[in-house]
Amino acid sequence: MSRESFDDPSCLTPQPPGSVSPAKRQIKEVKETKTTINCVTFPLPGEGPEQQLLKPEEWSYCDYFWTDKKDPQGTTSVAGFEVLLQKQLKGKQMQKEMSEFIHERIKIEEEYAKNLSKLSLSPLAAQEEGTLGEAWTQLKKSLHDEAEVHLKFSNKLHSEVEKPLLTFRGDNFKKDLKKYDHHIADLRKQLASRYASVEKARKALADRQKDLEVKTQQLEIKLSNKTEEDIKKARRKSTQAGDDLMRCVDLYNQTQSKWFEEMVTTSMELEKLEVERIEWIQQHLRQYTTLRHETDMFNQSTVEPVDQLLQNVDPAKDRELWVKENKTGEVRPVDMDI
Repeated sequence: MSRESFDDPSCLTPQPPGSVSPAKRQIKEVKETKTTINCVTFPLPGEGPEQQLLKPEEWSYCDYFWTDKKDPQGTTSVAGFEVLLQKQLKGKQMQKEMSEFIHERIKIEEEYAKNLSKLSLSPLAAQEEGTLGEAWTQLKKSLHDEAEVHLKFSNKLHSEVEKPLLTFRGDNFKKDLKKYDHHIADLRKQLASRYASVEKARKALADRQKDLEVKTQQLEIKLSNKTEEDIKKARRKSTQAGDDLMRCVDLYNQTQSKWFEEMVTTSMELEKLEVERIEWIQQHLRQYTTLRHETDMFNQSTVEPVDQLLQNVDPAKDRELWVKENKTGEVRPVDMDI
């Protein structure tokens, strides 16, 4: 919108009913190609050059959270940036719940190890003898060894999985998110204030133009004694109102550009934080599976001696050993003589 729009003599020409001045037509054209939603200006679909994504094919945060989102009840709007912050807070909560899950897993392992160790001391079948007795004794010992394996597994789960998940991004993380939130919210407030100034200036311009047109028409049809000086004065006020509007629009655009730049920068920082969170959790869940495989391997090693002794169980040898130790006599009965 230029100064000439408001100084143009055509502004003084009487307009047919329903018509608008050139300046008004220009304002109307802007409204037809753009729309303002919650104080943010967007192009209307199909108007102007097609916008290209800032980071094509990456589904980046900086491309998809510009408009506000209606809440489920549809009563209030949630800013796109607020949606990103909620994602961060949800991620923090999920991380905490995963840590709690691993903690419960540890408790199960500890209880299991305790019960295995207790069972390994059971006197049941302690009097079994021979090669089978040796295998049975080794089987009970393997429970104690297996209990140690599970206890070590639970300790490693605590130090290498649970604790890292719990302590990743401590209490300061939420404070950092609030700083992001306040920064972007302040920019939106500034933008809303600039937009209000634009609307006020737009109304003032419309009022001045209407006043100028009315005075011009009255002069044309001799309904008023207004002098040419009054017309010039009205024209100057209209021009000043136009200048004020342009200044307000310029300040609005500057503020919106600042908000845009900060939105891009901050949303990409949040995107980076989310990638780091996912990779951190992935790394430690992989450590969980590694420890689990190791536990299976160590458990297998505890039963290998049992397998070996079971293979060596020999009923004949056990019978021999038992007979030698418990025999009552080798002489067999014979028939009685008369």
